[in-house]
Amino acid sequence: MAASKKHLRKPEWERQLNQLPVSKEDLNRLVMDYLVIEGYKDAAERFSIESGLSPQVDLESIENRMIIRGAIQRGDIEDAIGRVNELDPEILDTNPLLFFHLQQQRLIELIRAGQINEALAFAAEELAPRGEEHPDLLPELERTMALLAFDIPKVGVPGNGSLAAPPYVAELLAPSQRLRTAGELNAAILASQSQGRDPKLPQLIKMLSYGEELLGMSGPGKWEFPKLDLEGPLGISEESSDLREGREDQVESSAMVM
Repeated sequence: MAASKKHLRKPEWERQLNQLPVSKEDLNRLVMDYLVIEGYKDAAERFSIESGLSPQVDLESIENRMIIRGAIQRGDIEDAIGRVNELDPEILDTNPLLFFHLQQQRLIELIRAGQINEALAFAAEELAPRGEEHPDLLPELERTMALLAFDIPKVGVPGNGSLAAPPYVAELLAPSQRLRTAGELNAAILASQSQGRDPKLPQLIKMLSYGEELLGMSGPGKWEFPKLDLEGPLGISEESSDLREGREDQVESSAMVM
């Protein structure tokens, strides 16, 4: 027998929410944690003054991370590597996969700039030996080298008379590739400074979205109640779908950490 639908009107829902004990200091710490990890130095400084909450890190370290991230996002990988080594040489010395990804990004930038001879020399001198040491990295190196087979300024443009790159190759030239490399390096810097790699606030919002699904009509709760609009401004829908498909263990782990 199907469970009957249950209604919870907005006034009652808000009344119950308002009864939940929530510490303002805890909320402020969540916001500060987000600002620090995501690199909003100026906002963190202003929020510290307004809330009276002192950040747990040197705000100068935030600026260093953002300068390094900016270097990668504009394609200046040499500058980023140099600044990381000035900050802490052990970050790259102890993380060969990260260093490979940085060198891979450097190769991508050489190919993007049309410096083909330099790209071939760089791949042979810097990346090929690492591929021999770590055979699992060879597919990524081969995918990057495949860019040389295409006309980079016209890659993926139909009807230009050149061979179009397959999506898995062409995506290396997308802005998201730089963002991915920058995010990986940012996480490594945070870890070296004994900081969290991911802000807790977005994970809490994802947990909230997942909880709504469990409580709502599509879940076992079968309740009809007011829901927060999380999909548009926060891009929660895709992650919620993943959670529905068996990621309850991650939600529980996150709850234990926080």
